[in-house]
Amino acid sequence: MCVILAEPVLVIMAAGMGSRYGGLKQIDPVGKNGEKIIDYSLYDARLAGFKKAVFIIKEELLPDFEEHVFSRVRRFMEIEYVFQRLSDVPEGFGVPREREKPWGTGHAALCAARVIDGPYAVINADDFYGREGFQKIYQFLKNAPKASAGEKLSLAMVGYRLENTVTENGFVSRGVCSQKDGKLQSITERTRIEKRPEGIAYTEDDGKTWNPLPSDTTVSMNLWGFPSEFTAELKKGFERFFRDTVPQNPRKAEYFLPFVVEDLLKEKRAQVEVLTSPDKWFGVTYQADKASVVEAVAKMTREGKYPSPLWKD
Repeated sequence: MCVILAEPVLVIMAAGMGSRYGGLKQIDPVGKNGEKIIDYSLYDARLAGFKKAVFIIKEELLPDFEEHVFSRVRRFMEIEYVFQRLSDVPEGFGVPREREKPWGTGHAALCAARVIDGPYAVINADDFYGREGFQKIYQFLKNAPKASAGEKLSLAMVGYRLENTVTENGFVSRGVCSQKDGKLQSITERTRIEKRPEGIAYTEDDGKTWNPLPSDTTVSMNLWGFPSEFTAELKKGFERFFRDTVPQNPRKAEYFLPFVVEDLLKEKRAQVEVLTSPDKWFGVTYQADKASVVEAVAKMTREGKYPSPLWKD
C-alpha cells in the first residue's frame, strides 16, 4: 500500500513587537521594491519545496500583514495565519494580573502546530537565514520516518557559526549548541551575546562579567524541523511551564522553544540532527542594523541570487 506523507509546512513566528528595534520590524522594507526580510525567507523556502506557510501574529497586526506580506505572496504559496494571544493558557490556569507580553517562542509554535497535521519547520520572521538552511530542513522533513510508539522523536535544527550571527550594534539571543557526530547533545539559551573588543562573549549578570564564546561555536537561530508528534510535547511542556515556572516570575517568564527540545534530549526521548549552514545571518534587531541588511540584499540582487522585484510572475 502506498502511504502519502503530508507535505512539510513552514511556520513563521511574527508576533513579537521588536522592543529593541523600536517598531514593527517584521514588515519594515529592506528591498528596492518594498521587500521585507520575510519575503526573502519565503522565496528561499518556496525554492526549497515548501508550498504552505503558517504565520503566527498578533490579532491587531493582521491588517498590516495582509497589506504588506500576504497579498504579495499568496499567488506563489498557500498562506494561513493564527493569533498568539496572551489569554491562550492551559486549562485550569489563568493570566497573571501583571503579565503584558506573550508567552514566548514555544507557545508561538504551539499556536501554529494546532492547525498542522504533518511535519513543519519553524523560523523567525525578522531573520535572514540563507537558502541552504531551507533546502536542508525541507529534505530532512520530507524524508524523516514517522516515529512509532516508544521510539525517539526525530528532530532537526540548522546550526550556524556564531561569528555569522552577531550584530555590530548591540546584543543578540542565541541557543548555544553542543553536538557530537552531527547530533545535538544540549542547547543553552544565552539571551545576551555581544561582539566585544576581546571577542564574542555572553553575560548572565547584565554586563558585570563576561564569558568568551569561540567564533566557530554552533548556534541555533530558531530554524527547526519537527514531526507532527512534537506538538504533543509542546502542549505538555506548556502545562509544566505554567505549573513550575510562571509562579516564580509571572511578569517575564517565557516558554522558549529550545527549552522543549532540551528537555526531550535530557529525557532521551528525541534525537536532533544538526544541519550546518555556512550562510551569514542578517537581521534587524536594532534600527542601526537596517542599513547593513539593505546593503546585503542589494548585493545579492545584483549578483543574481534574487530577482527584482522579488515576487513577479
